[in-house]
Parts: sequence; structure tokens; C-alpha cells
Amino acid sequence: MASLFLKMVSIPPRTTISSTRTRTRVPSVLPFKLQHFLSHSLPAASTARSMETPKAAEFPSGLDESTEQDYASQSNLLREFVSIPSIDTACLLKSPRSDSESQAMFAVSQPNLVANKKRKFILSSTILNTGTSPTFHWSPFPVEMSGVSAMIPSPSASKLLIIRNPENNESATRFELWTSSQLQREFQVPQSVHGSVYTDAWFEGISWNSDETRVAYVAEEPAPAKPSFNDQGYKKGASNDKDCGTWKGQGEWEEDWGETYAGKRQPALFVIDITRFLITGGDVQAVKGIDKSLSVGQVVWAPSTKEGSEKYLVFVGWSFETRKLGIKYCYNRPCALYAVKAPHPHSKANEAEIHSTEDIQALKLTETISSAFFPRFSSDGKFLVFLSARSSVDSGAHSATNSLHRLDWHTDMKQYISAKVYDVIPVMMSADDGCFPGLYCFSMLRDPWLSDGYTMIIQSIWHSNQVLISVNVLSGEILRITPADSNFSWSLLSLDGENILAVSSSPVDIPQLKYGTLVKKEKETGNSEWSWLDVSNPIFKCSDKVTSLLSSLEFSIMKIPVKDGSESLTKGANKPFEAIFVTSKSKKSDACDPLIVILHGGPHSVSLSGFSKSSAFLSSLGYSLLIVNYRGSIGFGEEALQSLPGKAGSQDVNDVLTAVDHVISLGLASSSKIAVLGGSHGGFLTTHLIGQAPDKFIAAAARNPVCNLALMVGTTDIPDWCYVEAYGTSGKDRFTEAPSAEDLALFYSKSPISHLSKVKTPTLFLLGAQDLRVPISTGLQYARALREKGVEAKVILFPNDVHGIERPQSDFESFLNIGVWFNKYCK
Repeated sequence: MASLFLKMVSIPPRTTISSTRTRTRVPSVLPFKLQHFLSHSLPAASTARSMETPKAAEFPSGLDESTEQDYASQSNLLREFVSIPSIDTACLLKSPRSDSESQAMFAVSQPNLVANKKRKFILSSTILNTGTSPTFHWSPFPVEMSGVSAMIPSPSASKLLIIRNPENNESATRFELWTSSQLQREFQVPQSVHGSVYTDAWFEGISWNSDETRVAYVAEEPAPAKPSFNDQGYKKGASNDKDCGTWKGQGEWEEDWGETYAGKRQPALFVIDITRFLITGGDVQAVKGIDKSLSVGQVVWAPSTKEGSEKYLVFVGWSFETRKLGIKYCYNRPCALYAVKAPHPHSKANEAEIHSTEDIQALKLTETISSAFFPRFSSDGKFLVFLSARSSVDSGAHSATNSLHRLDWHTDMKQYISAKVYDVIPVMMSADDGCFPGLYCFSMLRDPWLSDGYTMIIQSIWHSNQVLISVNVLSGEILRITPADSNFSWSLLSLDGENILAVSSSPVDIPQLKYGTLVKKEKETGNSEWSWLDVSNPIFKCSDKVTSLLSSLEFSIMKIPVKDGSESLTKGANKPFEAIFVTSKSKKSDACDPLIVILHGGPHSVSLSGFSKSSAFLSSLGYSLLIVNYRGSIGFGEEALQSLPGKAGSQDVNDVLTAVDHVISLGLASSSKIAVLGGSHGGFLTTHLIGQAPDKFIAAAARNPVCNLALMVGTTDIPDWCYVEAYGTSGKDRFTEAPSAEDLALFYSKSPISHLSKVKTPTLFLLGAQDLRVPISTGLQYARALREKGVEAKVILFPNDVHGIERPQSDFESFLNIGVWFNKYCK
């Protein structure tokens, strides 16, 4: 199931189902409120009473003194990990004062547990390139950016556009234009013009034009008028929402794009004129000529071909027929690139422009390919590059191997009717050992170009690592520019000229800021060498305790041979898969640490060798971790990935068991102390494993698990996923909103619930009540069935969380309960 990799759900009061064979209802699993957790983390300011040993009656319901102490001590440690900040975005800006000086801006976030929000702030640094290596001079303090939804510098870095979305559906969206010294102007766009601006990194598109006079962006289309009623019945004509004695009816229900997009109906395209924004208070125009069947996103300004010519916008359009299927984490939704004329800058938004209908209609640029997104123009404006997930669209797998393509940019837009799409990086089916495994890129910088204008820097998944690669979009040459001998994972932040800002980390190393410089480039071979500087920075600070714990750990990436390989499998499907193994550097005795097997969702996702606060917390509790990238994971070639659809619940389960047996055979784990943890499809595997291998696992935890495909198919936002993973690629054509009895029987047989009679592993369930991807009914059904047969089960339900479960309190309480649950059975 497509999902965030390791996020778990937290525990609100009185939402726990805890049971044994007697089915006695326990009021709450949460031993005490979050504030109580935090109070145990504070070394001082405690009262004399808090220092006393509590009486039995004072313990939270269902807990003894030992368990409460486990919660208290673990919460203290978890808070140490949770408090480590994260870089959300960054940008490198050339200084107007000197070529040897530039500015770096970092948007940083840190969980605020009490407020249950992320605290966001900006930290800046001046970079001096006067010597052999650059030096970073950091601002003395960060500046908190409360309520900021997006922050976009202009191309020259002389202006900064800040957008603040409203917290409700009645307030206006605020636009602020800043210069180096002051706020020049702010302007509010009411809901009657458009709703919130999309800043989700998928539909999001906020783009300055080249002369910095206008900004194009994607926002929610104004909601259609709803019928009004009063005590006489239906009221004709429009009425004000605040009219006394009237109320608004619901109107017709409209589809949205599913998980995380609940209530967002239609992303549409708008342009704001910054010059009028300064002089008269703003001018916002809806872009005309876009068919209502398209949801738009990722807009960019096309380069001007000549003075006085029409200005064009290029955007991604997603079409739909009878319904919108969930799009979050799902790249198998057909999409294309379109070009449309931008509104004339001095025409009023409510006046009709003088164009024929045909003249303003958006033009489809990518007729010959089923998927096109992340459009990026070259620096000289001569060609347009874009990513494609055509292998995902064509196979039905929600994520698969990407490809990269190029279009030449013409002065005559009509030439695009027959424009040729050039393949820069084709879909890689199966690579030789050590070679580029294929393109797996799911984000891209706004300006990804080196100074030569034809080399892109992008991040891509390479087996269990994320690496940075350079791509010559003219020749198709691909070079890995991050160290080939490192098992760390890298994330791309920003680049300027030949300079790159990136972050590198591992499961046992907190993120480290890196500054890359191109030091050598051979004209004859095209090969290049990059120098990577460790940047001392105040962002990734952690406590001495965390540093000490992490320093005692080590990790490796294991290659696991496929068990019972078959000649009927493709070459890629017979290749070894990988698992990340984290353990203590030294054993205190001959006994092995308990092992937690961690399983990613998807299934076409991957667990990376980067730092994870939650995984680091669990390993710091004294557990070894086996993080399995079973066949079907991205990053290993298309043949390996496509070997899983149709075999979900068998091939992936067997791969996990093979990996577990591998570490046991090496003497790295004890067969008597193994727990399993997974979310979404990882929860599907978790509940499958405790049914198919009932004596293998001593404890389990599952977040929003897929337990019954037959139940899920009628309620999920991606029912097509059920068909593809159950039937294989042929399921794409079998998909229907009305499953047959044959379909439902197959779904049940492929589901963990079909093995329920064999389960005896105590299992913790963490469920988000607002989950549209894997609705809670499937997890609750499975947990209730466990209770009925006398297997210990706890269900922790959070009413305000969705599939990803990222709210700070939810994330904190989830892993606290997972840690305590595993300690109960493994130690």
C-alpha cells in the first residue's frame, strides 16, 4: 500500500481496545496524557509528591508500576530523538555584492509536541568562496515563520513571495511581497476568487516569470454556489452565508483526489500581476482555456521567444472519467503536459479577452506518452525536459521505474501537435551489478541545471540508497556524483552554478549538511569529479545522550539471495534483494539483541539507508533492526519490481522470511526474540507473517494495515490497487467499481485474514480514523477477530489522523507505545 514508511498512530484517551479471551474492555491503553510524558522528561521543577512512589490506585487504568516506568523512561529518550530538526527546503542565492559570496536560506521544522504542530523557522548563512574551501557564516538566531505555507524567491533573488493559506474555508489567502529590507505590500485573495494555494509538492506550482512581474500558481477553484433555504423552504437567488433565518444546503457531492486531499475538489491555474499588486492592490486572473475535466498542477512559465510575443504557461494536467482515484503516492494516474496562453497582464480579471475559443484552448504537448510531469525548461529556453511514470501507468503498479524525456521548444506552438519526444533515460529493466539500476526520482528542484545549461542534478534511488546523479540531457550520459563507496543516503537541497547543497545521513548517523563543488571536468570524456565538504551547522543538533547511543551502533546493507529462484522468473526477479541491518557494535554477552523486522509500505516503495528518528529510537532501546527491501521495492530495476503484482502475500512474505532466516544463520539474531513492525502494505505483510509463520514472531505492531482486500476494495480511494496487486498487470483491465464474487473470493484468499486461525502473536494496531487509503474497518475487523479467538490485541485509534499519521503527538505516542509493547514481549 502506498504510504509513508514508518509513521505510526498515536493514542487519544478512551479509544483503546485491549483484550484477552475474557474480552474485558480496558478504558485506555494510553497510560497518561502527553503532558505527563513530558513531565517525566524534565529533570527539575517537579514537586515533592511527584518524587514519591505512586500508590497502586494512582496508576493509570490497566498498568502496573513497572509498565508505567517503562513508558516514562522511553518517553524521555524518544523526546531526545523527536527534537532533532529537519530541513524542509533550502535555496542558494547569488549575492549582488560579490561573485565569491552567496546566501543560503534553510526552511527548518521541529515538532512542537504540546501544540501538536510543527514549528517552522528560517536559518540563513553567508557562504564565502575566497579560499580553497568555502566557509559558512551563520546568522546568530533562526526566525520563526508562523503560518507560512510557501516561500518562493524571485529568479534574481531580489524579491521574496510569501503565501499564507487560511486555516478555514471562509478566510482569505494572503500574499506578501518582501524585498531585502521590508515588506512592500500584502494582498488578500478572497474565497470568491480562489481557495487555498496548493503547496503539497505534487499539484503545487508557484512560478515567477522571467522579468519578475507576474507569478503563476495553482489554487483551489472557487466552490460552486450552494442552494439556500429558509423557513419557507427553498430560497430563490443567492443569499449571504450570514443571512439570518437562512441556511446553505449541501449541494451536489464532488469527487476529490482521495487521501490527504479530502475536501479539495479542483486545483486550477491563476496568475497574479505583481506590478498591479504594488500599485493598485493586486490583480488575480484565472487562466482560461483549460478543460474542466483536468486537474492542473506544477505550472512553469515558458521562456519568451521574442519581444511582444504571447506568453505561455506549461502545466501538468490529470484527467479523469467517472471518478477521481486517490493520487497521493500513486504515479499510475495518466497525466500530460499542456501549454496555455497566459492572461494579458493589463486586462481586468472580470473582462473577456479578445480571443477566439480555439485560440485560448490549452494545447497538449505530450500526445505520445501516457505520463508526463515535473516540466523544466533549460537555462537557454531551447528545450523542455520532463519525467514520466509511463511504466507505472501502463502496468497499473502505483509506482514503478521512471523515465526522463526532452522536447525541443519551438516558436510556433502549433508544431507541438507532431513534436517528437526524445528519450533521455529510458526505463531500465534489469541492470548489471554495480550499474545504474534505473531512474527513481520523485521530486525535482525548480532550477536543476548546472552552469553549462544541459546537465541536470537530480536525486534518485539506487537500491537501498538515495544518491545524486548528473544527467546530460543531450547525450543521455548518467554519472553518480555522490561517493560510490558510501552506503549513506543523500537528499538534494539546492544548487547554484557548480555548487550543490545536500544532506547525507545513515541509520546511525544524524543528517550532515554537505556542500559539493565541481572540481574537475574532462572535456574529452565528459567525466567529472566532485568535492564534498562537511558543513558545520547549528541545524542538526542532538543531545549528548543521542550522540552516545548512535555511536554504539553500526549498520550494513545485506544482499539476500532469492530462495528457490526459478527459470520462469525474469533476470531481474532472480537477482538478490537487500536488507538494512542495524545492530550494536559490541555484544555484552553471547546472546543476541532482540530483532525488530521493519517493513515498508507500497509495496512499490523502499526503505532508504538514511536517518529515521523512529528507527534510531528503537535501535537505541537495545534492538537490532532488519529493514527489508523485498522484491517489488523501487530502486532495483523494472523486472524485479513487476515480479510482485499478482504475488502479493506470497512472494513478498517469503522474501521477508528468507531475510530473517539469513540473519539467524549468520548468528546475528535469535529465533526466539523476533518482533515485526510495518505500516500500510508493511502492515499487510506484518499480519500475513504472524499468520503464515505463527511461531516466528513474539510480538507485532501494525499501522493502518491492509488486512482484508475484500473489505477494503469497496471503501478505499484506490480500489484499482487491490486488483493489480491481487491479479497482476491484468488486474488493471479487470478493475470495476462492482467486484464480482470471483474477485472478492480472490481478494480474501490473498489477505492476511485468511490465515487468522493460525495467529497467536500479540499484536498492537495503530489506526487513523480519517484514513481514506486503508479505512479503519479492515484493521478493526482483524483485531476483533483476534480478540474473539483469544489472541492479545490492542487497538489505538486516533480520530483526527490520516494514513500517514504525521501529527507530532501521534508520531510521538505511537512509537512510545510500540517500544513499550515490544519490551513487554521481547525483554
